[in-house]
Amino acid sequence: MTSERLARINQLLDQRQADLTLCLESVHKNHNLSALIRSADAVGIHEVHAIWYGPRLRVRAGAAVGTNKWVKVHNHDGLPSAIEQLKAEKKQIIVTNLSPQAVDFRAIDYTKPTAIILGQERRGVTPEAIAAADHQVMVPMVGMAESLNVSVAAAVILYEAQRQRAAVGRYQQPSLPQAERQRVLFEGGHPIFARLCRLNDIPYPAVGEQGEILADEQWWQRIRSAKR
Repeated sequence: MTSERLARINQLLDQRQADLTLCLESVHKNHNLSALIRSADAVGIHEVHAIWYGPRLRVRAGAAVGTNKWVKVHNHDGLPSAIEQLKAEKKQIIVTNLSPQAVDFRAIDYTKPTAIILGQERRGVTPEAIAAADHQVMVPMVGMAESLNVSVAAAVILYEAQRQRAAVGRYQQPSLPQAERQRVLFEGGHPIFARLCRLNDIPYPAVGEQGEILADEQWWQRIRSAKR
């Protein structure tokens, strides 16, 4: 890993917002998934949740070329497991929904731990997601269209969250756990070795301050004999 790449990855990790996430409820169009994950990466989101109601559907690595290695995707078979995890992480749950109860998206305090749920392209969020939410939000519209494309709506909301968090210095306060930081440093800085580790069930080693692999001879022997 070059010193330039190490510095770039560390800069990215320093600004990751561990307590801000998107939750995509049955969003399935590839171009929307790609745009959503790119927007999440752009504002420093580290993890995205995807909820499915069909067992064969998943967000795959190719859904967002160039960002899939930097944004971790958690796939859920249904809403309950996602909500349970988000509430366990003490995140306020926001849903986008056109209703009398919805407030302007800018009225929300996004400096709090926050999960933003966006619904399926045609039908929006489910009644169950609305029931689980702390707040419903909408993007005000003055044209003939009632709503924005899901990926555009997400970007608008996320950049408001970024604005609020930047104003209070959240991007100058690294928050990723050290173990997760090490994972990203190894996968991003040593992708060939990371692939061999995954193929052969070899634990990742630590990465040093200069980006070097900190491993004993036994680890290197396993790598040299690993299945390619």
